Amino acid sequence: MKHLNYHLISFLLLIFTNVNGQEKKNFRIHTVAFYNLENLFDTINDPTKYDEASPMMEIKANRSKIYKKKIQNMARVISDIGSDITHNSPALIGVCEIENSTVLEDIVNDSLLLHKDYAIVHFDGPDNRSIDVGLLYQKSLFQVISKSTHTLKIYDSESHKRQNTRDQLLVTGKLEEETVHIIVNHWPSRRGGEAKSRPKRIAAAKLNKHLIDSLQSINPYAKIITMGDLNDNPTNASVKDILKAERKKEKVAFKGIYNPFINMFKQSGLGTTAYRDAWSLFDQIMMTKPFLHKDYSNWTYYKAGIFNQNYLVTKKGRFEGYPLRSFADGGFTNGFSDHFPVYIYLIKAIETK
Repeated sequence: MKHLNYHLISFLLLIFTNVNGQEKKNFRIHTVAFYNLENLFDTINDPTKYDEASPMMEIKANRSKIYKKKIQNMARVISDIGSDITHNSPALIGVCEIENSTVLEDIVNDSLLLHKDYAIVHFDGPDNRSIDVGLLYQKSLFQVISKSTHTLKIYDSESHKRQNTRDQLLVTGKLEEETVHIIVNHWPSRRGGEAKSRPKRIAAAKLNKHLIDSLQSINPYAKIITMGDLNDNPTNASVKDILKAERKKEKVAFKGIYNPFINMFKQSGLGTTAYRDAWSLFDQIMMTKPFLHKDYSNWTYYKAGIFNQNYLVTKKGRFEGYPLRSFADGGFTNGFSDHFPVYIYLIKAIETK
């Protein structure tokens, strides 16, 4: 993984030097991330949810010990994302494949994250597998103004019956006094085949675009970040044609969307999850044009990446090189997730005396 080649001078501060080396600017920097936590269920059978078929509930022995280790593993990854540059864990991190608020509370109360004082945003959703999305944020850096959950209505292509899936989470808040909007997604899977399931992700993209359009109708200059496990690559129709996400900053229209993960996928072949020896980049973070302004007086996009550190990679066996997942062959592997996290850096110039 490539790292920033700027000199870190203190917690959350960067010093930038221009080409001729005569001008220096100080910047604050924050990490915004997304992570699919791979079937993070607690150990309690909830009679109101279909959680019996979760990998955690299928484990018969040492379930509590395994759950504790899974929580510790998730906390370890979250604490590490972006820390080599910011000396801090993410200011904001969207998550998916969580059962409830309890599992998020257990993560933020882990010893690796407790001192960061994370808060959570979560709504119980209607998904048939009882998995939801959520947002973690450091209370010292981000203050929630509003939060809402938005239901995606999709239907089976054969029976035409309603299928319950993940809601989309919208959180508006102040990132150090600047208003930003965060949308957390987990779009319908490719179960049944990519082509057959494609209309469901098209519908998810349309809902996402509707949320973005609604925010921009109130403020055309709204700073919006949409993130998630889309179960589609950056080049699929849901992202390319519905969201109309652009790969080049200069091509992003006034109310357009920039997707820094397009080039990673098309030019480098990078991915966040693998299946049958093929990589997919389903996990993405996109943003609206106001994050691309170059005066740096407000929060500005700097760089994106896939957090694929060595300890997150399977070292041997038939899945060598894949993300080191938590559950396989009916048991716990002591791994992390079948997805790598993704992240972006936001920077802002600060006044120096």
